[in-house]
Parts: sequence; structure tokens; C-alpha cells
Amino acid sequence: MSSSRKGAERPLRVLHAPAAVGGHPQGLARAERELGLDSRSVVFEASPFGYEADEVVLGLAPSLADRARLEAFRFRLLGRALARYDVVHLNFGQSLFPRPIVPGSPAVKGFPPPLQHAYRGWSALLGMRDLALLRRRGVAVFVTFQGDDVRQADVCRARFAWAPAREVEPTPVEHGLDEARRTVARRFGRHADGIYFLNPDLARVLPTRARFAAYAHVDTREWMPRPRSPHARPLIVHAPTARAIKGTHHLTRALDALRTEGVEFDLELVEGRTQAEAREVYARADLVVDQLMLGWYGGLAVECMALGAPVIAHIRATDLDVVPAGFARDLPIIDATPATIQGVLRTWLVERRHELPQVGRRGVEFVRNWHDPRRVASAIADDYRAALDGRSPGRLW
Repeated sequence: MSSSRKGAERPLRVLHAPAAVGGHPQGLARAERELGLDSRSVVFEASPFGYEADEVVLGLAPSLADRARLEAFRFRLLGRALARYDVVHLNFGQSLFPRPIVPGSPAVKGFPPPLQHAYRGWSALLGMRDLALLRRRGVAVFVTFQGDDVRQADVCRARFAWAPAREVEPTPVEHGLDEARRTVARRFGRHADGIYFLNPDLARVLPTRARFAAYAHVDTREWMPRPRSPHARPLIVHAPTARAIKGTHHLTRALDALRTEGVEFDLELVEGRTQAEAREVYARADLVVDQLMLGWYGGLAVECMALGAPVIAHIRATDLDVVPAGFARDLPIIDATPATIQGVLRTWLVERRHELPQVGRRGVEFVRNWHDPRRVASAIADDYRAALDGRSPGRLW
């Protein structure tokens, strides 16, 4: 890397872009600033859940004219990255230029058919070429994969007993998306100095040097448990941002069966709310059910654990080999699959209900120990310095 970029007289300058998924990149940028780095988060489209960023290009529901403006902004942001930043940390498997786009892709949803074809051609022309240019100009490139940005349906069907892909028939669009995701993984494998993933199953589809990183969007100085008294009827909370992916239909079927057994509870579904609005519900929950299909927990679970709410999610035991041993040992998530969720809920709503506060306290400590944004940011900042010095990354944990 160019020594002019590493000047000891100033802090490292880091650009986080271009997505706002889960608030992770913005949380990482804030934590890096606390550690003395000059970090900034830029997102192309505003988060529907209210996750804030330092710079937002488009608001919610952008028009076609807005999207055209975004394409011009890509070049301006690349120019800024080349001129100003030492490190570009990309997220959700995206670079500053478009990813490969296949017919029927969600990336062209809402475009008239002629524009869909034109945009696919435009994306193929740009083809994430900013990655090689950034590296040639001495900018360190990092990327964090977060889930469906690289998760492949055919791999999930072949490897996992529970996965959203196993509940639908393969389609040509799905095959095209899988191939596009493999292309993205290969390109980052060639050009990125560091590759991280937030969900352990992604290790199966990324280069072997990719490493697990914990969600870093919850600041426990702001997300703290409140005094709570158990409800007469336990309150179950579920936030199905994508019902098929979260396994919501399995949960509701299990809850219907429990009602016929006479098990008493209340259910609140959190949909279409900002993070701040949802937080008020999570703080009242006796038990939170996150996702049952993906083999890991989401950012929602981190938020709920920080507030002291016990969390149920499916934790795929075969994926724990890619997370730190201490992390796996401390993990307080109550495991349940679609096949076991009814029995798990019955156990914790009836037989072990008195133990839920203890599980909640373990969750608070777990988030403080393993999801502290400053801890995650410190380890990643060491990787930035190693890349700029021409060294291999050290241990992340």
C-alpha cells in the first residue's frame, strides 16, 4: 500500500458503504470513530427501519429519476474514495458499482421492462470494476457479507435440513441469482484485503480466508434492560421482516396448537415499524422468537438480548466451528427448529417460565461481551492497519 496513505500524523480514514442492512456498518463506523479513526458511513438508500447513517443518498421509495441520480453518484463516491480514504469497507456483499443482475432480480423491481434490460447491461459494463481500481490505487478493500447477499439456495438445499429454499421449488431466477452470488464471492476473493461474514453458514460459500464477525450495531450504553415484571399471560414477540425467511408460518402453526392445549400467552407481531418503535415492544417481551430457518440469529436478537429479553432461534450446531469457542459456549439463545418450536415454547411458557429472567440476564452479558461495537471495531481496525502495512490479518477475537 502507498505509504502516503498511512501517515502516522493522522487517523486512518475509512469509508463504509453502500448499504444500511441491519445498521451494522453504521454501528461499526461510529465505534471506529470512538477509537480515533476517521470513519464515515454512506448508504445509497435509506433504511426502512430508521437505521441512521452519516450520509444517505436516496430516501425511501426512490423514483426512477432518483435511481438515475444514484448511478452518477457512484462515480463521485469512487472519486472521493480514491482521493480521501485509506480503507473502503463495503457491506452486504456490494461494491460502489453494481453487482451482476439477472432477469427477475429484486434489483430491477419496479423498472419498466426496457429499463430492466438497460440496467442489466449497465451493471454488466461496470461489473464491480471499482474493486480492482481501488486496490491499484493503494486503498485497502474490506467487505462484510450479511446473509442473502451471498447465501445460495442450491447450497442450502444440499447442506441444511432447514432453509427457506427447501420450502419452494427451484426457478430459473433463483438459479441465476445463485450464479450471480458466486460471481460476487469470487470477485471479492480476488480483490478484497479482508472478508467477513455475520452468519456462520456463509463460510460454506465464501473464500476460506473469510472470517466470522459479530453484529456491531447495538451500543449497550444506549440499549439497557429495564425493570420488568412478568405478565400474567406471557408476551411472545416476533418481528417477521420476511415471513418465509423467518419461518413465521411454522411459529403461528405451533402457537395455534398450543392454544388448543390451553397454554395461555399473548402474541405481538412487529412489522412495518422503525427500530425505535420496535424497541418499545421488545422491552416488554417475556420471550422473543427470532428466526427458525437460517441456522443463526439476526440483529433483532442482539437488540432484544441487550434489553434483557430471552430469545429463541434455530442455532445450527454444525456451523459453530467457525465462531470462537468462547462465543459458542456463552451463546444464550434457546434453540428451536420448525419441528421443535411447539415443544420448546410449551417448555418455556409452562415448565420453565420462572427461568426466563435468568436467560434474559445471560443475554445482556453476552451482548456486552461479544457484540460490543468497540470490541468488534478494534479488531477490525487492526486488520485495516495490517492490510495497509502489507501484513496478513491477525486473530479477529
